[in-house]
Formats: sequence, C-alpha cells, structure tokens
Amino acid sequence: MNRMGSLSVTGMMGEAPLLRVEGLVAGHRTAPVIGPMTFTLSPGEVIGLWGANGVGKSTLLNAIAGTARPFAGTIRRRPGLTLAYQEQRPARLPLMPMTGRDLLRAAGLAATPPPARLRPWLGQRLDTLSGGEFQLLNVWATLASGMDLVLLDEPTNNLDPDAEALLGEFLAARRGGQAVLLVSHERDFLDAVCQRVLEVVAWKA
Repeated sequence: MNRMGSLSVTGMMGEAPLLRVEGLVAGHRTAPVIGPMTFTLSPGEVIGLWGANGVGKSTLLNAIAGTARPFAGTIRRRPGLTLAYQEQRPARLPLMPMTGRDLLRAAGLAATPPPARLRPWLGQRLDTLSGGEFQLLNVWATLASGMDLVLLDEPTNNLDPDAEALLGEFLAARRGGQAVLLVSHERDFLDAVCQRVLEVVAWKA
C-alpha cells in the first residue's frame, strides 16, 4: 500500500503524466481536509483511492476537478487534458421522464452502442431504473465520453456482485490511454481493478 505523501511514478511507456500532484493540501472554504500529497497519474492507469470514511477522498477528486480549494502545493495537468467526473450520487429526480437513451444522447453518445447488458434499459424511464442500473448507466456514459481522465467517486454504490464485475469489465475495456482515478470503500474491488491503490490520510495541523 502506498501512502499518498510519498508516491511518485513516471509516465507509462515514457509518456508524460496526465496529472502530477505535488505537496497538495486541499479542503473547502477555510479549512484543509487532506494532504500533503504527492503522486502522478499516467495515461492508461487506473488508480484507486482508499481510506476511512470522511478522510477526504472526495475532496481530492474535487480539488483535481477544480471545485475544492488548494491551500498548498500544486496540481499540474497535461496541456489540453480533458476530464469527466461522476460524483458519488448521480442526480436523479423522483419524477424523471427521460429514458436511458435520452441520457446517452444528452451525453453525446447517441451513436455509441452501449454494452449488451445496458441495452434493455435504454427505453426505460430513468426514474424506473433501480439504483444499481442507474449507477451503471452513468458510469458507462462517463467512461465512454472519451475524456483523457475520468474521476469516479464510489461507483460501486448500489451495485451487487454481478454488477461490480460488469463495472470491472467497463474499466478494462477503456481505449486510447484513458486514465481513471477511482474512490471506493471496497478494498477488494480496488485491488481487482486498479494498477495501484493509494491510502488517503487526513490532513493534520
């Protein structure tokens, strides 16, 4: 297990890293939550972030996405880097008359056929899907976006073991050097799908 304050790796196959985090302390408003942290993320990598509840895993993703405050250190993104971020609980209204097909169309994926397991849901209203079905559809859309870097916050929420296995297949099927930074409280899942798992530790004054 790598502690985030000491990790540093070079790009895969000599490529420049997509992301380089150095001495980062981040949080919200007036208080740091996490850090200092140093690590790099290379094209094609899937890196897991693991730690106790409330330690700041989501804050790290938010800092990388630009919605949390950096108090110290740097986040260097490769020039032109594109990024997609799925939050821990994808928004779904109690009454949501759009279908799965509408969701993919809105994500710019109308011409991209989803895996066979997802196709029966395309004609269903989103408010009739189970939590796990809605989660899988959103995760696949995020990965299929073609972004260089995908941030996934607790994508195993609401998933049974079969659905988690399907999520693992989605991650393995990425193309074009897409990298993923993945938060989960399920260590076994992280060990199964990630090249590296980093333990996140909270900031201490």
